[in-house]
Amino acid sequence: MKTIDVPDPKLVESTINCIFELLFQIKHPLTVVEEEEKRTFLQNQLTAILTGLTDKKDEVVHRFLDKLDEIQTILLKDAGFILESDPAATELREVIAIYPGFYAIFCYRTAHLLTQLSIPLLPRMITEHAHRITGIDIHPLASIGNPFSIDHGTGIVIGETTQIGNFVKMYQGVTLGALSVEKNKASKKRHPTIEDHVILYAGCTILGGETVVGRNSVIGGNVWLTKSILPFSVVYNKSEIIVRNHPDFKDPVDFII
Repeated sequence: MKTIDVPDPKLVESTINCIFELLFQIKHPLTVVEEEEKRTFLQNQLTAILTGLTDKKDEVVHRFLDKLDEIQTILLKDAGFILESDPAATELREVIAIYPGFYAIFCYRTAHLLTQLSIPLLPRMITEHAHRITGIDIHPLASIGNPFSIDHGTGIVIGETTQIGNFVKMYQGVTLGALSVEKNKASKKRHPTIEDHVILYAGCTILGGETVVGRNSVIGGNVWLTKSILPFSVVYNKSEIIVRNHPDFKDPVDFII
């Protein structure tokens, strides 16, 4: 059986942490010398990881490092949008250092850049690392605009061919998935399109490659959606409360789960 070159997961994890520390310097600002040392360390880490994954590892590492400032700018906009969107967030540093949603977005944007550089395996390893840490599963090939906000986040699934616009807010338990998992549809658009300024509340499920959520729409909690909706729509489930306080109430107490 042919050996498959798979990067060491611990090396991948330490490299991701190095990128995060280099971009945001949460613990303390780096001196010019410290920053240069960390970039050199990162370059060596990436070169080691890419050995066996590409014949152009030096070129890829150079292009990746050149894009870090751009990625930082995008991520700071994401963090600012999360701060603006969440009443519980008190400062930008808190969002960057603590919020699992921001960390998942950071891992996704890093992994997505590597997919654009045609690197196999590694992007998925990075997003699966984030999945394991945060409970948020974002495929690195998904297309996500900027800024993007994830609040709480646990249980979110964003599929491979999902397209998300700018200024989108997403809460825990959201699934952007496919109507079918048939293998012969792997090359087709299977996941929904979410346009700009949409809010997706907790537990909603949106399925299908032809499903488009129009701009400025709100999808309520636990909504199941498989058809497109127009811009400026509001979709929600209407709840009904029945109070069992009448002696003649005959329905069993356990007929609904």
